[in-house]
Amino acid sequence: MRDEIEGKAEEVKGKVTSDKGEEIKGKIRQTAGNVRSKSREIRGDIHDHATEQREQKERDELRKSDDRQG
Repeated sequence: MRDEIEGKAEEVKGKVTSDKGEEIKGKIRQTAGNVRSKSREIRGDIHDHATEQREQKERDELRKSDDRQG
């Protein structure tokens, strides 16, 4: 989130001062921050999915074990 805010500030500064380099630098910084945020979100989703799969497998194994004993 910090990169997005700082990038926006750089972009605005570039627009106000007519400095295209600063403006582009700000946009790039915002994009980098957005990519980092999205990658963290995806990593969390993958972790959650893997946890769900592992828990489902454990439940299935318990059911199979119970079926064999019962």
